[in-house]
Amino acid sequence: MTKRVLIVDDSPAIRRMVKRVIEMTGLPFEEFVEASDGMEALAAWRAMAPELILTDINMPGMNGEELLAELRREECGAKVLVISTDSTRERKERMRELGAAGYLPKPFSPEKLRDELERILEVEHV
Repeated sequence: MTKRVLIVDDSPAIRRMVKRVIEMTGLPFEEFVEASDGMEALAAWRAMAPELILTDINMPGMNGEELLAELRREECGAKVLVISTDSTRERKERMRELGAAGYLPKPFSPEKLRDELERILEVEHV
């Protein structure tokens, strides 16, 4: 079974970096789909049912909080990691209430992204 990742950010550079880091970690993901806002992400999620979603919050159109609310309504089932410059305690709490498994503040290092992915995916080190 193909493991899929949906990367949602209005910055193409951030989407490329996130994809590259995931590929470098050796995590078992084979298919990557990108979306530049929440509406594109919803359509992609419905079409591909990814196991992992990484999303920004501040995007034009449907933002990340609205995306999470909709995914929750539709009982998404994917692990969601929020990556955002908005790292206030209130925002983090709100995103967790909506079902986010993790929250990574921008800017972030590739190592921090890898560590957070391993934590939310419950990867064990040997």
